[in-house]
Order: sequence, then structure tokens, then C-alpha cells
Amino acid sequence: MRFISRTSSDGVTERFFTLDEVPGVLWTPEDASGTRPLILLGHGGGQRKTAPATVAHARRFAAAGFAVVAIDAPNHGDRPKSEEFGRIAAELRAGMAAGRSPGALVAGMHGHLAGQAVADWRAVLTAVQRLDQVGTGPVGYCGMSMGCGLGIPLIAAEPRIRAAVLGLLGVHGLAEDAARITVPVRFLVQWDDRLVRRDESLALFDALASAEKTLHANPGDHGDVPSFEADDAVGFFTRHLS
Repeated sequence: MRFISRTSSDGVTERFFTLDEVPGVLWTPEDASGTRPLILLGHGGGQRKTAPATVAHARRFAAAGFAVVAIDAPNHGDRPKSEEFGRIAAELRAGMAAGRSPGALVAGMHGHLAGQAVADWRAVLTAVQRLDQVGTGPVGYCGMSMGCGLGIPLIAAEPRIRAAVLGLLGVHGLAEDAARITVPVRFLVQWDDRLVRRDESLALFDALASAEKTLHANPGDHGDVPSFEADDAVGFFTRHLS
């Protein structure tokens, strides 16, 4: 892991890094030392590790005492875009423009990215836990939309993750991995989501095998998640990781 830059403001330190070909950001409380809970933060489709919502979530978690790491998903942000990804993205846009249900189209995109994304996250998790200001404390995952689509196979494969905040996605292509998830989950649904059908979101929530899972449904479209949900996520991770 090679750190590129470091800045601090409002009690939070932000460090940009690369691990092999994976670019990322680590946020910690300023002057942090010793083991602390770590949250892996997955961004949405077409976004990057420094998307405004991702940074806002990261700084909120870090201000509460967590370490937080975000990386650019494959073919996103500062990572190179493959021809295959470009073809799949074009098919997705064309299908949605033609009025096709986006569930299966989005699932195809996520399926193309998931294998590499899981490997990237597991390598980054191992590297970050070697740092003195993080250590091998409990780990959580937070991701909406594509962050959920890539997070579910990661959580299913990674025993170090002990709690997750997920949502804004349907069941297509994820039922088998969801059935392997048993950690506590907080799951968000936007009741008027025009991108993800309500019944498909509820089916994904139902597919999760977690004995402790909570459904949080709010009115509004895909991007209209109320701000209090981010604050409540801090409390959720505090209960399960502290």
C-alpha cells in the first residue's frame, strides 16, 4: 500500500493511496492510534470513491471514531475502462432507453464487475488492517445501489465483515449470495424508486439469511434517501462493531 497524500480538517484525516492498481481513500479520526472498527464504503454506479455522498458518509463515520475506506470499483473513477465494460454499459443505456426493466440489465453489469471487486476489497481490507491506526478490529460494509450489488458477494465471501448497511437494489443475480449472509443487516428501500422495482427490493431483503435484519422504507425516488438514514447508520455500526 502506497500513500499519496494526507490532509486533515474538522478532526478527520484523509489519506489517498494505491494498492497495486486499486486507488482508494482512508479516513480516520485525526491523530488516531490503536485498533478501531473499520467500515468499507462502496460507491454507486457511475460514481467514484470521492463522490460527494461517499465523502460525506465517510467523514460522518470517521468523526464517530471509525476508520473508513473507499476504493474505485473496477472500470470506475481513476481506473481504466475496458472495452467489454463499455459494451455492457452501452447495452444497459440502450435497454433502459427502450423501456426494458432495468433489474436484469443492472444485474448483468454488476455480475461483470463483482469478481474483481471482491478480490480488490479483500486485498485492501488486509492491507488496511495492518496499519497502526486501524488494526484487526471488527469490520462493517456500507453500500447502496451498485455498492449493494458488489457488496453482497463480498459479504458472502468475507468472514471478517460483521455487519452491513445495504439497499436500493433488487434481487436479480444476488439471491444465492444473499442466502449466505447471516450478519446483521440494515436494508434501505425507496418506496417510489423508478430504477429499482419495489417488489424486487423486498425480494432481496427476504433472500438475506440474517436473523437480525431491518427494513427501512422511505418515500421518494432512487436518490432521495433522507439524511437521517446516514446518522442512523452510525448508530447501527456502533452497536454491532464497537
